[in-house]
Amino acid sequence: MRKLVLSLSFCVACLLPQTGRAQGIHFSQYYNTPMLLSPANAGLMPDKDYRAGINYRNQWSNLPAPFHTFSAFGDFKLLENFEKSNWLGVGGAIFNDRAGDGNLALFSGQVFAAYHLQMGEYSMLSAGIGIGLVQRSVNFSKLTFDTQWDGFTFNPQSSNGETYSFQKTSYADISAGLNYAFFPNENLYFQLGGGLLHLNSPTESFYGQQNKLSIRPTGNLDMLFKLGDNSITNFSAYYSNQRSASELVYGLSFSYNVMPRENAPTVIILGLYNRLGDAIIPTVGLEWNNVRFTSSLDISVSGMSPNNGGNGAFEFSIIYQGSYGKGLRNHSSYGCPRF
Repeated sequence: MRKLVLSLSFCVACLLPQTGRAQGIHFSQYYNTPMLLSPANAGLMPDKDYRAGINYRNQWSNLPAPFHTFSAFGDFKLLENFEKSNWLGVGGAIFNDRAGDGNLALFSGQVFAAYHLQMGEYSMLSAGIGIGLVQRSVNFSKLTFDTQWDGFTFNPQSSNGETYSFQKTSYADISAGLNYAFFPNENLYFQLGGGLLHLNSPTESFYGQQNKLSIRPTGNLDMLFKLGDNSITNFSAYYSNQRSASELVYGLSFSYNVMPRENAPTVIILGLYNRLGDAIIPTVGLEWNNVRFTSSLDISVSGMSPNNGGNGAFEFSIIYQGSYGKGLRNHSSYGCPRF
């Protein structure tokens, strides 16, 4: 049993950057997982009324048991006032993560609600909450144990000593978040956000032990600058901490409008990010007809680089945004640099 626990702990640890060992789903494209970033992002869209997206991450694909992470989400606006300055945002998301030979898995379904209140002409405050159900599972029949070694040979068909071949545990999870946005003119947008995950400190254990998840604070920063009629640059950063484990990702992206259209421009996106102490992350994206495609590659620079050949992870995301009415949505006084 001790060897199994150590094996599972290693699988969970390997999912995370070298700066920490916290449990939890994470994406290099954090900016494309709005509600995982903070519940306050539910329905936070300058010029659109709803959006839907998917994210996929394949980590260490050149190793025998790579790690796969998937998410899908959708959110929309409700109860928007006449001036389009205050509204309620509602959304939902599912997350699935699978790792290692024993299919150590996490599945989570969550719902989110946030209220967005414009304060004066140039700023907005958002507050949100998320409630979800999380299930952890492991398939013991796909793992090997020291009890299957008789001193001379190893027999994978013999009993592993476990009462059940498949184990799972479930718990409720609560999160909350705040965002502050400042937009003094159409050429500048500043946003600072934060979240608290596992607010209820849920217990996560296959054997009824008191293994409580500590509260996980997160923070995010965005600064967008319009450089010209057809170009925008964005500096962003994301930080997460849980007990002694931490993750910091920061970088710069550049968007260029190659086909100016008022309703649905065609935009090329290039970016370069760094996960501190772990990976360099180049990104490339295309926005066309209100759909944004983004792909990125984690190039390992940590101590794992000799083992994975520098191939940390591949990610892609697809996000669609739309409006309730036909044609271009009437702009509200809230907004960020736009083409």
